[in-house]
Amino acid sequence: MSGILELLNSPMGKQLIEGISQESGEPEEDTADVLSMAMPLLLGAMKKNASSPEGAKGLMDALSSKHTGGILEDLGGLFGGGLDTSVKQDGAGILRHVLGGKQPAVESALSQKSGMDPAAIASILQMAAPIILGFLGRQKAQSNVSDAGGLNTLLGSMLGGQPHRNQSLIESLIDTDGDGSVLDDVADMVLGSKQSKKGGLGGLLGGLFGK
Repeated sequence: MSGILELLNSPMGKQLIEGISQESGEPEEDTADVLSMAMPLLLGAMKKNASSPEGAKGLMDALSSKHTGGILEDLGGLFGGGLDTSVKQDGAGILRHVLGGKQPAVESALSQKSGMDPAAIASILQMAAPIILGFLGRQKAQSNVSDAGGLNTLLGSMLGGQPHRNQSLIESLIDTDGDGSVLDDVADMVLGSKQSKKGGLGGLLGGLFGK
């Protein structure tokens, strides 16, 4: 089972980071840091939505039709010559559905943690969302997931935490340790250990750039 952060450390992930970096105009290292925070958060929000029968059915339907993983077949072509606006429009729709009213808070938290402009954060999230669904769709097919229980298990496995940590990452928007840092709590849930204030989640992909 491939975790969502393993994707970012793979050759496909490096291609994804390069493409989103070029499209957003942000440095690759900064883009990687934002994606390392945003992708588990979005996946956790999907797991939260899939905890209801209606949410699970909606996600299963999307993964069985539009988001089957085809978008991953040619990421170079996807970003080459400029990203088609339909991809970002699709991503915007996914974000509205997955995050709902929490989207501004998520974008603000990512902006504060990364130091990146909120508009750039919003753009990166729009590009990442269809990729995440495509990755999830591919994993669903490979694991022969056919029901809500299997989907929730798959999402938990992709988040990579211990069972008690596989709760929705969106719940971490309620700061659990009272220090005001939402995304450090996300890091704790994903990695199972506290991140330093200085390093934050920037070290998540430390190996990616040879650091």
